[in-house]
Amino acid sequence: MKVMTLCLLLRDNSLLLGMKKCGFGAGRYNGFGGKVEHNEDIVTCARREVKEEAGIKVHSLGKVAELSFHFFHKPELDCIVHTFLVSDWSGELVESNEMKPEWFSIDKLPFTQMWPDDIYWPPHVLAGKFVSGKFTFGEEDVVLEHKLDVKSLPKQS
Repeated sequence: MKVMTLCLLLRDNSLLLGMKKCGFGAGRYNGFGGKVEHNEDIVTCARREVKEEAGIKVHSLGKVAELSFHFFHKPELDCIVHTFLVSDWSGELVESNEMKPEWFSIDKLPFTQMWPDDIYWPPHVLAGKFVSGKFTFGEEDVVLEHKLDVKSLPKQS
């Protein structure tokens, strides 16, 4: 199973998503992230991917979800995704070969243009919760089953 990262960048009451231009997930809005490389930890991967895909340097991030995805029709796509919320970064947004960044109001996310599982877990994360989730996809990326465990995030000191 592949190990992946996903970063959700926040500013005011808006979420930065990227329109995936090529590869897995092309044609959908998503957060920024990708596959953890050999000898790379998840935080290093998350920072690298945001820089590569959006030109942003992440200063701090907090883990808010751990999600597993299973694809009956393509098990080579199975993955576990470590998801981070990012509110401290610098740099100018840039469009990359892979992603076109765009800001969305949190109350107007483009769920019909996102992965079908995104209707279930991001609202909890954006409400300050930690989500453990498992999603099973069928053909044409239909969510066949899902299970969520939603908890309060630990208090920051």
